[in-house]
Amino acid sequence: MKIHGSVCALVTPFASDGALDMAAYGRLLDFQIAGGTQAVVVAGSTGEAHMLEQDEYDRLLSFAVKHVAGRIPVIAGTGEAGTAKTVAATQHARALGADAALVVTPYYVRPTQEGLRRHFVEVADRGGLPVILYNVPGRTGCDLAPETTAILRDHPAIIGIKEARGDAERIQRTAELVRSDFVYLSGDDASGAEAMLAGAAGVISVVANLVPKAFRALCDAATAGDRDAVARCHAALDPLVQALNCAPNPIAVKAGLPDLGLGTAQPRLPLVELEQGPAREQLRKALSTLASLADAA
Repeated sequence: MKIHGSVCALVTPFASDGALDMAAYGRLLDFQIAGGTQAVVVAGSTGEAHMLEQDEYDRLLSFAVKHVAGRIPVIAGTGEAGTAKTVAATQHARALGADAALVVTPYYVRPTQEGLRRHFVEVADRGGLPVILYNVPGRTGCDLAPETTAILRDHPAIIGIKEARGDAERIQRTAELVRSDFVYLSGDDASGAEAMLAGAAGVISVVANLVPKAFRALCDAATAGDRDAVARCHAALDPLVQALNCAPNPIAVKAGLPDLGLGTAQPRLPLVELEQGPAREQLRKALSTLASLADAA
């Protein structure tokens, strides 16, 4: 299994009554595969994992595994605040057919670096799936230090890290950890190209939900080291990436779903739908511009 390139952190489409919209989910998966997405994440933070009931999580993951049918890896979000719960969730995802687990640092409880090390070792030892570490301190309240990651990468079941910090220093320090059995995947659309040029194998992306083909082109250019092509792709994508920053993820990206026939714009409380106004118009304009560029290509 090789996880690299354009990896989409899938949204979870809901119907107008708030139930899972599995038909829209199937269309979203087809849209990703047709656009060249190279792996998908089910029920991560973009998928509103913590708003899902257990049976809904099971339906989403089982459906994705069956629908994708081995064409690309299916990565399950399994991170919880407690270690025992994370181990159980990872074991469950394995039983449902996931290829790997994306395990976020425990949120809210703010463990020490030694606590993080022991947590991830326990999940890797007992979870039964290849583990991708996930560091996103802006959401969790703790930061997995590169020194701790350097220790964890020696575990045979820990295959990489999704690093969502996009500052230049963290990009460089994380890129230095890359080796044949441990990949660096950016978790930040805005700095993903910079990370790939520095040595990251790909990006676990939010914007790819809406423009998988354009995002795949960026990833191909960056992993090939083609800086001129990266500049062109980045310039085309940047207005949309910036438009998605108008509200906490996944509020804005879900606002782009209806025009693509991929579901409603509705998230679950405590998240609320993006209001009509300048932010929504900026999003529509960026999507329209990208569609025009694709048609002209």
